[in-house]
Amino acid sequence: MNQEAGTDLKRTHGHAVLLRKSSSSKMALKEKVVQIYESFFQGEDPSVGNPNFWDEFFLLRPNIPFIEGEFDKVSGEGLMMLKDNLNTLFYKAVESLKEDNVIRVVNAIYTMSALVRGIYRKNFGGFGFDVINILIGFDAAETVMQEMVENLNHILNGEYPTAIKQQVLKFIMVLATACDNISQNTLLEYLMINSVFESIIQILGNVDLRLVLGADAVQVLTLLVQYRKYESANPYIVKLSILDDELALTGYAQVVLGALSDFNREYQCRSTEAQAGWFSAFASMVGNMFVPDEKHVSAVRANDLVLLALYEAIHLNRNFITALTHTHTPSTPTTPPSSPTVPMSNPLNDPAPALQNLDKALLEQSSHPTNLLVTFLEYSSIVMQDTKDETRHSNAKLCLVILTCIAEDQYANSLMHDVNINFRVKLHRMPMRHRKVKVEKDTPSRPLVCALLDLMVEFIMSHMMKSFPLELYNRCLGITQRVLCYQKKCRVRLQYPWKELWTALINLLKYLLSNESNLLKKHNNIFHLSSKIVNIFNLFITYGDTFLPNPNSYDELYYEIIRMHQVFDNLYSMALRYTTSDGESKESAARLTNHLVNIKAIINHFSPKVDSWAAANQLSSLTEEQVLDVVRANYDSLTLKLQDSLDQYERYSEKPRESAFFTTLVRSVVSDVRKSVSNLAQYHHQVLQSVAEM
Repeated sequence: MNQEAGTDLKRTHGHAVLLRKSSSSKMALKEKVVQIYESFFQGEDPSVGNPNFWDEFFLLRPNIPFIEGEFDKVSGEGLMMLKDNLNTLFYKAVESLKEDNVIRVVNAIYTMSALVRGIYRKNFGGFGFDVINILIGFDAAETVMQEMVENLNHILNGEYPTAIKQQVLKFIMVLATACDNISQNTLLEYLMINSVFESIIQILGNVDLRLVLGADAVQVLTLLVQYRKYESANPYIVKLSILDDELALTGYAQVVLGALSDFNREYQCRSTEAQAGWFSAFASMVGNMFVPDEKHVSAVRANDLVLLALYEAIHLNRNFITALTHTHTPSTPTTPPSSPTVPMSNPLNDPAPALQNLDKALLEQSSHPTNLLVTFLEYSSIVMQDTKDETRHSNAKLCLVILTCIAEDQYANSLMHDVNINFRVKLHRMPMRHRKVKVEKDTPSRPLVCALLDLMVEFIMSHMMKSFPLELYNRCLGITQRVLCYQKKCRVRLQYPWKELWTALINLLKYLLSNESNLLKKHNNIFHLSSKIVNIFNLFITYGDTFLPNPNSYDELYYEIIRMHQVFDNLYSMALRYTTSDGESKESAARLTNHLVNIKAIINHFSPKVDSWAAANQLSSLTEEQVLDVVRANYDSLTLKLQDSLDQYERYSEKPRESAFFTTLVRSVVSDVRKSVSNLAQYHHQVLQSVAEM
């Protein structure tokens, strides 16, 4: 390469640099690649007259920040004047992907990344700026992008070092996250025409590759599925929905399971630290009073993409349910995932027993069979504890949406209810003033649906607060209804403590009644939620004899309704008040009064008989067994109305109801991924080192 007069070419730390004499006679260093970039951005073509230019150029380590900085300096009009140079630079980088020399391949990937990021940093307003024309050129775009995708696929499928494959996946992430709204990213149109789907599936089906590349592969696929998903036929959606490669689907599930397991273990470590002694617990409490748990919030946000990947697989692909429940025994960890902080020695604050218990718990937990659904239920129990801030509310909502899809799936339900398929599911419970947190030393092994119902009961009981999460409650009750509909349809008699669910639902009704005015101000209509609660009771009343475990359970249901009759009476009175007004709640309040017909009939039928029996036996109060005897003796004279559609529900549909939620979520995910791949060249040394060690 020709050097300008008065400069000397030297090497410093592996970089080609130019030594220039400044006016102050000091020596200033300038990388050779930077001088070349400057030539390109000044409208010159340094390759003219030098046939070896491009071979030498892609041996030089790219300076991504410098390229992006040059884009910042150039106006929109100036960029149009540089179009030919930028087209050439991008095309030569695409061509270099075919090189046998891995250094050229890596540097070409980084150069393309810098060009894509640099162009998308510009905000041209009404200039009529077109990314494709500036970067590739309209005439050559289809051919160049086809060649680029073919070359990327060749690297992903070929005998290339894993580190190089990883950089290819990172580059696709750069492409996919180039602009905030992924559906407006016109470059992705070429990845729809020329697919990388098969390459991603091949990675997920390969155990060795998946260990290193699995997370990136799943992220790439999840991002590409989002492109114009509501506007046109996205081939990645179509291919993912019909995928039946068991190895690839299991690999996909393993990637998600790994990410969620890491989060669960970290949470377990923090929880155990907090229990290590009274001093550390006090310090933690005081610290949390003044400092928001930003680390935990960011950890939850980091899982948005993982959950989005899980959602798309469950929502789109019915075959994924098999992978979701694929049983395996995890490898035993030799050490905890993170070393808990040990405070200074203090006889009153010895963390050793707690840390030893953590090691023991992790070892015991790792020996139990598990699957992705087990891990996801535990994860959900963690993130659903606190939904006050937007990040955790969004994450909890996505968990409930995923559980809704699972609860609607016939095959998933058959697996969750199978008494021969039992798992230990660790559910975490939020500490509350009126109860102590139960630490279950030995979680029982039960059908998975028991853990799902436990999770719903826990959510109902722990979120009756000022900032009432109405939408999440609707989701929670919807999941419960779907599970009961399956049990009714298939006559599954689940051995479950149903009284816990009934108690939680009655407590929720009590909360709604006591906070009627405040809730109606904020949420406008609480009668729809009340109807959902009442209709779950109606399901038990009308069809409980087909799915409750035994006649005693059915008797206990009536006992709870009679015992808590005041709650239902008050609910009926409240609804009746609104049916006589002309407010917007009038219709939903009227529906609620209709839904309460059978509960009112039970109360009106049995209460006088219980009172009469007590009077006849000269008793001021009755035991549960005595009330149950009265109930059993008077079933025959009870008349109930057959209510329609109790076992019907509106099946989940993402569009149009949840489109806004997912659009916002994807924007957030795109932003986070863009930051994570903002400077791929920082891994340049490690990549080349790993290649050299092969």
